[in-house]
Amino acid sequence: CFFQPRGAHIYNKLIEFIRSEYRKRGFQEVVTPNIFNAKLWQTSGHWEHYADNMFSFDVEKEMFALKPMNCPGHCLVFDHRPRSWRELPLRMADFGVLHRNELSGALTGLTRVRRFQQDDAHIFCAVSQIKAEITGALDFLRHVYGVFGFTFQLCLSTRPDKFLGDKAVWEEAEKQLADSLNDFGEPWRENPGDGAFYGPKIDITIMDALRRNHQCATIQLDFQLPIRFNLAYINEAGEKTRPVIIHRAILGSVERMIAILTESYAGKWPFWLSPRQIMIIPVGPPFNDYAEKVKDQLYNEGFVCEVDSDAGDTMNKKIRNAQLAQYNFILVVGEREQTAETVNVRTRDNVIHGELNIPDLISKFRLLAEKRSSEDVF
Repeated sequence: CFFQPRGAHIYNKLIEFIRSEYRKRGFQEVVTPNIFNAKLWQTSGHWEHYADNMFSFDVEKEMFALKPMNCPGHCLVFDHRPRSWRELPLRMADFGVLHRNELSGALTGLTRVRRFQQDDAHIFCAVSQIKAEITGALDFLRHVYGVFGFTFQLCLSTRPDKFLGDKAVWEEAEKQLADSLNDFGEPWRENPGDGAFYGPKIDITIMDALRRNHQCATIQLDFQLPIRFNLAYINEAGEKTRPVIIHRAILGSVERMIAILTESYAGKWPFWLSPRQIMIIPVGPPFNDYAEKVKDQLYNEGFVCEVDSDAGDTMNKKIRNAQLAQYNFILVVGEREQTAETVNVRTRDNVIHGELNIPDLISKFRLLAEKRSSEDVF
């Protein structure tokens, strides 16, 4: 899909949001290739089960494929040198581009596309660390979905009839997931036997403005990839030990999240995410230069800012146009404002804040952006 400048602004702001949380929560970001030799996918098991959904091609008589997920690449990063128990949990994040060869009939707007990015992360940890890491992932999820105003449902999917690995390890992992959910304090239910063959998982669904359920977030244990890639770390006793992988995404596909948010906000994007933050309206042509000066000051502070200097429209018409276009704030400037170096502030909902000087206005805008509030309230 294509994102024009305003759409790309939203896309990048969502990634910036998650990236800022990564720093607080101990994640390290990595960059991995888009194309891998088919041998990697054979090792991971995806070639056997997922090849039809991958874009593959020959290069110098060898088969390569675009990656549909990041986990095998992250296993290579983990395994590129010996690892110590002191490094665990190792939280690895990646915004790499993914491609999946979805059938044309399955493609639906932004909710299912062939090229997308995820706020993808893989946590390599010891079995004893599972509960703490799941608790951290759930807290991360609650914070992000709280910013968007989403409610969500939680479901623990347990060991299926056909599973790989040791039954005792499964039972211990399921107990740690259940304990984490209980400590989390939100309602949850169990879905017996619906886990993946390689590990139990927590399914998270959110509801959009049209009352449709979407699964965006993922918290999934994986016992099998560490075996397939022969991953190990040296424990406290100096012995090689197999780690567990936790697959984790909060937004999931950024494209799908934008689709859900577009309907949820109905075009009224909150200030921190909005591609139309500020419109400056001079009351007449003599004040166009001052309007441009104000725009430059706000733009240099990182805000999305425009000037409507069309002489063919009245001031009231310009204000109405800006409100209909859902600009969060409309700044009107005339002789009084130019003389005092101020602006007259109102919102798209016609809440009038009155006259403010530029430094105070910038401080208020900064605070609004930093708080990531869903309401444009000073």
